[in-house]
Amino acid sequence: MIPYYIDTHAHLDGEEFAGDLPSVIQRAKEAGIGAIFVPGVDRSSIDSVMHVCREYQGFCFPMIGLQPEEVKADWQEVLQVMRKSLENNLQLPSSSPLRYIAIGEFGLDFYWSREFEKEQLKAFEQQVEWAVETRLPLMIHCRKAQNELLHILSHYENELTGGVFHCFTGNQKEAEAYLRFSRFVLGVGGVSTFKSSHLREDLPASVPLNRIVLETDSPYMAPVPHRGERNESSFVKLVLANLAHCYQVSEEEVARVTTDNVLRVFGQSKALVQALTPSSVAE
Repeated sequence: MIPYYIDTHAHLDGEEFAGDLPSVIQRAKEAGIGAIFVPGVDRSSIDSVMHVCREYQGFCFPMIGLQPEEVKADWQEVLQVMRKSLENNLQLPSSSPLRYIAIGEFGLDFYWSREFEKEQLKAFEQQVEWAVETRLPLMIHCRKAQNELLHILSHYENELTGGVFHCFTGNQKEAEAYLRFSRFVLGVGGVSTFKSSHLREDLPASVPLNRIVLETDSPYMAPVPHRGERNESSFVKLVLANLAHCYQVSEEEVARVTTDNVLRVFGQSKALVQALTPSSVAE
């Protein structure tokens, strides 16, 4: 039997799941998932993320952050609101399943536009400083901005507890640049199953399995054979199976190692550690 494993990135608070979230959660549990991490992306997600995590306490765990594509002219105001929410939330004990487990999703994204480049850079660095101050790990979004992002991050490298470079789809050179940050791991999702993806070759060639965590980024980027459909957390099992094939190890080994990686990065959350004990997962 495959051990439990974790979907480290799923936007279950999105309207795409408004009609059937209980069924989505049930399918995830039946697929062997032990926990799901729900990232924040904007001001409205502060409440929507917490609503989902309150409804499924001990299974869904919240994050807070301003996703770079959501950085607009009002970014400072939004971060002020998030900062207040973060301060209030961290009054909860580390044993609370409603305590934020990471700062995220945040980062840099210049794929479509550099209109708010300066604002993105400032917002990114401010949230990195939150992570330093709170000792929380980071959930980082980076697209067409690796050089700028790693330049900023390098100034804080020794002060950060670790984190995830979410939705990794890069090449070996890009992977090696990320992995220089020794307390960070790469989030791998459905793109790794696409026929056109080079990750099947690049990941085993440049990324040890102990530097990978599983994710879906639901409802986006569903793995084969569900490509083009709404993604959901139960599909992370397909990512796991693909990684087992790529690394030529068993699915059980991928589940075990990636779960260990999650606990290494996010283990400051006593609630998460409790949720992932065998007796808790079996319930």
